[in-house]
Amino acid sequence: MRMDKRALGGEGRRWWLCWARPGDAAGDGRPSTAPLRTGGLVLIILVRTREGLICFYCFSFFFLSLKLEDKTKGKPQKQICQVVLDHFEKQYTTELGDTWTSVRDVLTYPLCWQYAVLLNKFSQSPQLENTLRVEGYRPAFQGLLPYLPASLKCYIRRTPGRFPAQKHRAGRLKEYYLLNAASLLPVLALEVKDGEDVLDLCAAPGGKSVAMLQCAYPGQFHCNEYDDLRSRWLKQTIESFIPDPLINLIMVSKLDGRQIGDLKPELYDKVLVDAPCSNDRSWLFSSDIQQATLRLIQRKELSSLQFQLLRSAIKALRPGGSLVYSTCTLSKAENSDVINLILNTCSNVVPVDISEMAKAVSQEFAFLSGTQQHELLVLPEKGRAWGPMYVAKLKKM
Repeated sequence: MRMDKRALGGEGRRWWLCWARPGDAAGDGRPSTAPLRTGGLVLIILVRTREGLICFYCFSFFFLSLKLEDKTKGKPQKQICQVVLDHFEKQYTTELGDTWTSVRDVLTYPLCWQYAVLLNKFSQSPQLENTLRVEGYRPAFQGLLPYLPASLKCYIRRTPGRFPAQKHRAGRLKEYYLLNAASLLPVLALEVKDGEDVLDLCAAPGGKSVAMLQCAYPGQFHCNEYDDLRSRWLKQTIESFIPDPLINLIMVSKLDGRQIGDLKPELYDKVLVDAPCSNDRSWLFSSDIQQATLRLIQRKELSSLQFQLLRSAIKALRPGGSLVYSTCTLSKAENSDVINLILNTCSNVVPVDISEMAKAVSQEFAFLSGTQQHELLVLPEKGRAWGPMYVAKLKKM
């Protein structure tokens, strides 16, 4: 607790201002936990009267959008949006039980987050891999995975931190892409091979599209993004990582993903549906509380959209083709419930076992136990702060 240097006097009484930082003791001697969860402060006003009595008043200030300086890093520190945290607390305590506590501790503490470095095979730097190893990075995937092209190179390290990002420069390819390592699991599950026709239905910002092109040379590669702003972001990502001869073979569209199945029936061998979802990691740090509240109200509509996107993707898939569905949320309603609904209503798709892939990467990723063999859910934990990432695989008969 810090006492203000000035005492504010009034007739017959004196006032002192005290600021209690997160974790300081409250007036009754107990630790103050509310500001610890919200990133706020507690203002305590002490009043001494003529009779010698001391009264105190506590006021909590929750800075949901104010960016405070992180003294150790010298960078703005993200602030948790309390309305989102309260919503997640109620839902995920029910769905995940005690596991939610450790997951929450990672999601609400960005300083423990980790970032993977995906190398760009189209712009290789001889020194880059050596630099990464010196910095403590190592290959992310070293187990016996069912599918792991030698051209897919991704580096991770156990300690938190972020490798310096490269800026977009027109006409010059970037050497690497920074991402959550769990984002590569849908790509590994899809198992794209040379010559196959591939659809990335909800492709922005483009990381998974770039990763698929590290793995193979598709016959036709269709990247779709309905949102105008995100579509521009997708195009910039592709321009930053893919050279001209190959970029000309990539089709980027802004179609409604729910209609692609009717527009392009049975045209693709592989389809990735990285669906719009309640992005837990991002939503927790919403700076606009009104926008966050609106998102939570509209959240229940997402599962319907995801179901429609999956139905469309199945129509676009050739018989014998494979589909991978992924989200970056922990929500059961947007994950297994959507897949179960598809399996119960679409007689022409069957689940595909991805448990071998999960087993092969279990040293680097923590998974929710009790899931079915055709699905997995990556849970962030300290030292392995990847995810959330839900992945499920289906095959069209």
